[in-house]
Amino acid sequence: MDPYTVEHNVKPASPSDQPPRRPDFSTFFSTLELVDTSHTNNVHSTPIPGDISSVFRMLAEGYERMRQDQDLNGATHLHGDDHEIDSGHSRFLEALIQTLLSEADTPPKEVNGVSDEFLAELERVPKKALKKDMSCPICNNPFLDDKYPLVVRLPCHKSHIFDLECIQPWLKLHPTCPLDRKNLVKKKEPPPPPPKEEEEDGDYDEMYA
Repeated sequence: MDPYTVEHNVKPASPSDQPPRRPDFSTFFSTLELVDTSHTNNVHSTPIPGDISSVFRMLAEGYERMRQDQDLNGATHLHGDDHEIDSGHSRFLEALIQTLLSEADTPPKEVNGVSDEFLAELERVPKKALKKDMSCPICNNPFLDDKYPLVVRLPCHKSHIFDLECIQPWLKLHPTCPLDRKNLVKKKEPPPPPPKEEEEDGDYDEMYA
């Protein structure tokens, strides 16, 4: 079930009520379950390279559908500055798509995205803080077009806010912000070496044993 439905406990409108704002990523998440080893205790679990390649390609295809829909919907009514903004969004999405396709061609050994706990702890942006001219950098839809917008802010910058449904797939494959590519997950530091005093005391005891 998608995070929008779970968090708001509402039934999404049927296709006859309104056009879909985003592609259906259910197949993407089903395939991701096959390669995401972050939730398993089996250290010997090794994802199949073909499955890893598939999840990157599926997300690229989903983002491409978004880009095409925006091009079709925007070409008929955008002028001047609006057209420049829309072109900038198309270039941004194209860059994400090319990154994903490149990763699909040469997939990593494992998926290094963020955990579900990280996603759950992302700051939620309340509806009252959203303005009419604010839109998701990925789908380019105004946040307030949603009756119950589920918008999150990434920790790298206060202005980097996204529809959770759009950013979640990217973050499950990459621990980085798609805007500035900053790593959002702190690397675990190795445990400190044992205190030298203990080692020296042990040597001293052995000498006088």
